This record gives sequence, structure tokens and C-alpha cells, in this order.
Amino acid sequence: MKYAYYLGCWVPARLNQYDLSTRVIARKLGIELIDLEGAGCCGAVLIRSVNFKTNLMMSARILALAENIGLDLLVLCNGCYESLIEAKNLVKTNENFREEVNTLLKSTDNLIYEGNKKVKHLIQVLYDDIGIEKLRDEIKKPLDGLRVAVHYGCHILRPSDRLKFDDAENPKILDELVEVTGAKSIYWPLKLWCCGSPILAIDRNLSLSIAGMKLKSAKEAGADCIVTICPFCQIQFDTLQSEISKVTGEQYNMPVLLYPQLLGLAMGFTPEEVGLHLNKTNVDSLLKLLSKA
Repeated sequence: MKYAYYLGCWVPARLNQYDLSTRVIARKLGIELIDLEGAGCCGAVLIRSVNFKTNLMMSARILALAENIGLDLLVLCNGCYESLIEAKNLVKTNENFREEVNTLLKSTDNLIYEGNKKVKHLIQVLYDDIGIEKLRDEIKKPLDGLRVAVHYGCHILRPSDRLKFDDAENPKILDELVEVTGAKSIYWPLKLWCCGSPILAIDRNLSLSIAGMKLKSAKEAGADCIVTICPFCQIQFDTLQSEISKVTGEQYNMPVLLYPQLLGLAMGFTPEEVGLHLNKTNVDSLLKLLSKA
């Protein structure tokens, strides 16, 4: 089972633990990750807000690089996933855009992109290609009793008519993947709210206040931790949690994990092997709880 592996920008720059934990579980599950050489930014978020067409062109180049080595593309970032899917769909359905993309790709990289390879988020690979039953067979230290607030992030679910990732109003994939570890995915009222990250550069206090409302909702619902799959959301909830507390005046003390970190712990890897020491919010309470499981 082999995939072209695209990290995007935020994972190597600010979330090495996402890459680390993904590689650890991938090796154990027999997933071969081929680093996509020469790949740049997909253009999501920053470029997208300035020039949507440039964003799509940048994404198409990444897709072409994966197609050139004959592999489906595995991504970790929700924003990258959305951007790449939209570029792929447009290449497949719009002949004029496809010709324009390929003219540019041929002149700069001597590439042609036909849109014949799939784009998959990590958890799609785990859920669809590996499967729940095989994952269950790999659980060595079930996380029994752990109560998890699952957070998908906006860009993996919406626009639902184009991404078709899961039911945008009632998603289940990540919940089921959390529960295969032995943990319980709990109900929390603000589960599908945005984390506030998209407006961080525009109105920092509002952005952090939104994140604070989500952290409070998870805490009041009895969550022991939040588990997410989006780099932007992880940074918002984990890296910026102390700043959120300064804005809201509340202390949350809420550990925030990326899904492959949670899965890795349940598979028997140590906290260091899945990069928990790189998380910013203190995880001692979580590790103490897990030691009793």
C-alpha cells in the first residue's frame, strides 16, 4: 500500500508531531509513504484569498507531481485536502481550465495532469483502505475510559457538495476511528463549530474567543481531551490555548491530540514516539489517566 505523501506548509513548519506520528503508525500498518519531491505550497488560505485561480494552479501542480509517479496522494492538512480536491474536480470537468493548467505545467515542469489519481486524507486511508477491523487488530493498549471530544474542522467537510468526505451535518468517520482505540467519542454541543482560526489574522480576540467557547463546551461535556485532524485547528486549540485563556479569563487545561497520536498510543507506541512532547498544552493528566486504563 503506497502513496505519494504531501505535508503541506504548516505541518513541517509548526507541527512536526503530525508527520512523526503519521509515519510511526504508517510503518506499523504497512503503508509506504513516498515523499513528494519538489512540491510547494498548495495555495490554500493565503493565496486563495487573493487569487483563487492561482491557488488552483498551485494545487494542480502538486497533483501532477503525484500523478507523474503513478500514486494516489495522501495529505494531512484539511485546507490542502479541500484545495487539491477542488483543483482535481475542475481539471476533470472544465476542459479550458485543464488546457490552461497543462500549458503552464508543461512550460515550467514538463508535466501533464489528467486528474486520474485520487486525493485522500490520512483518515480516509485509515478508514477506507486499512479498515476498522484491521485497525482494531493492531490495538495493543486500549484507551478504555478515555472521553474524547472529536473535532473535524471545517475544510474537510465543507463545501459538502464538492468534497463529499462525510455527512457534513452528522460526520462519523473520525468518531469511529477514535472509538476503535477503545476511547469514547462524546457528544458536545459545539462539535461542528469553526475553531476560529480563519479570522485569526483579522480579529485575534474574536478568533480566540470562538476557540475558547469550543474548549469550554468540550470541558463541560466531560472530555478528557480534544482530538482533531486539522493543523490549523490543532494550533488554535493547543498552541494558542494559553493565549485563549488570557482573552477569556478561563483556564481549560485541555490536552489536544492529533488523531495519529491517539491511534499510536493505542497501538502501543510511547508518548515520545508519537510526538506528545511537541504538543504545547500539558498532557500529564491525560497520560496519568491512560496509565490506569
